[in-house]
Amino acid sequence: MNISETSTVTEFILLSFPGGQEMQSFLFLLFFGMYIFTVMGNGTIICAVKLDKRLHTPMYILLGNFAFLEICYITSTVPTMLVNFLSETKTISFVGCFLQFYFFTSLGTIETFFLCIMAYDRYLAICRPLHYPAIMTPQLCFILISLCWVFGFLSYPVSTVQLSQLPFCGPNIINHFVCDIDPLIALSCAPAPVIENVFYILSSLILLFTLLYILGSYTLLLTAVLKVPSAAGRRKAFSTCGSHLTMVCLFFGALLAMYVSPTADNTATIQKIITLFYTVVTPFLNPLIYSLRNKEMKAALKKVLRIE
Repeated sequence: MNISETSTVTEFILLSFPGGQEMQSFLFLLFFGMYIFTVMGNGTIICAVKLDKRLHTPMYILLGNFAFLEICYITSTVPTMLVNFLSETKTISFVGCFLQFYFFTSLGTIETFFLCIMAYDRYLAICRPLHYPAIMTPQLCFILISLCWVFGFLSYPVSTVQLSQLPFCGPNIINHFVCDIDPLIALSCAPAPVIENVFYILSSLILLFTLLYILGSYTLLLTAVLKVPSAAGRRKAFSTCGSHLTMVCLFFGALLAMYVSPTADNTATIQKIITLFYTVVTPFLNPLIYSLRNKEMKAALKKVLRIE
C-alpha cells in the first residue's frame, strides 16, 4: 500500500482518550488488564474445546473458533492503544493506520458471519434435532468457518485501498483510538462521498442481512421451543442459545448504533465509547458469557484448569 502522490502526511496521531499522565497510566493498566483477561479467557476456551473430546461437536467447534476470532479482533486495536497511552507522540504510520483499518473492519465483519452460522447451528439443533447430525457434519462446520474468514477478508480490501489513495495534506490528528473511516474521511483534503457511501452501504447490507437472518432463525427457534410440552425441556432449549443471543444483542446493538444510524452529529467521545464497546468489551465478556451459562463448558474449563 503506497502513500498517495498528493499526500504530504506520512503518519497520523491517534489522540485516543484525553487526560494527564496519571489518567493515561490508569487507562493503560485498565485496558492492559482487560486485554490479558480476554486473551487468557478466550485462549482457555480454545484449549477446552481442543482437549475435551466431549466438546468435539459443531456447537463447540464454532465456539472455539469464535474465541480465536475474539482474540484477533481485540488485538487489532488494543496493543496500539496501549502503546499510545505511554507515548508522548501517539503516532501511527500511514501504512500502519490503513492496515489497522482493514483488519479492524474485516474481523468485525467475520464476527457478524460467525454469529450467523452459530444461529444456524442452534436452529438445526433445536428445530431439526433428528436431522442435525446428518446436516451439521464436521465437514460442513469447517466449510462454514472457512467461508466466514474468506468473505470477511474479501469485504473491504477495495475500500481500504481507495481510502488510502485519497490526498491527506494535513492536519493528521485523529480524535479516536483506532483508524476508522469517519475520522480518516474528515482528514482527507478532497471530498470522497462515493468511497464513504459505498463503505456504509456495504456495511449496512452486511449488518442488516446477517441480523435479519439471526432474528429469523430465533423466531423459528422460539416457536419450536414454545411447543415443547415440558418446562424442563424449554429451559434446556433456552439455555443452549441464551449465551449466543446475549452476544448477538451486545455486538449488533453497538454496530448498528455506529454504522447504520447517522454518526455525523455524534461527538467524538460517543463514537469512541460505542467503538470501545464492540471492539473491547464484547471480546472481554465472551469467556464469561459462554462459560457461566454452559454446564459442559464449565466442566471442560475445570478440567483444563485442574479445578476440582
